[in-house]
Amino acid sequence: MKTYLAKVGEIQREHIVFDASEAPVGRLAVKIVNALRGKDKPTYTPHIDTGAFVVVINASKAVFTGHKDERKVYADYTGFSGGYRETTAAKVREQHPERLIKDAVWGMMPHGRLGRAQFAKLKVYAGEEHPHAAQNPRKITME
Repeated sequence: MKTYLAKVGEIQREHIVFDASEAPVGRLAVKIVNALRGKDKPTYTPHIDTGAFVVVINASKAVFTGHKDERKVYADYTGFSGGYRETTAAKVREQHPERLIKDAVWGMMPHGRLGRAQFAKLKVYAGEEHPHAAQNPRKITME
């Protein structure tokens, strides 16, 4: 039996919309990463970007399990003395709800050139509206 390796010209990309309402952030992020990398397709090739374009809507309605809203901390460092900042997940949800999804997905992606290119295909929106309706995306809801 021969092993199939996808070639750049043969890739058929699709657009997928994930509805994040009432979905646990980590479980949603796993499905998003698999779609971005193409691991949900039989034509997955590790060194080629075979993934789909992913749009996430209702990011502000995604949930954390347990007490992570109050206890989970996001840290930023500017590089300057005294530039270390910590923010709870609840405060991040108020200010930038898209960041909750993006940070979870980025933590699961490979951190090389290919991973950055695959991550660039992710678009996250806090509300229901998105400008990608012309691509006829396939909608996926989390159970």
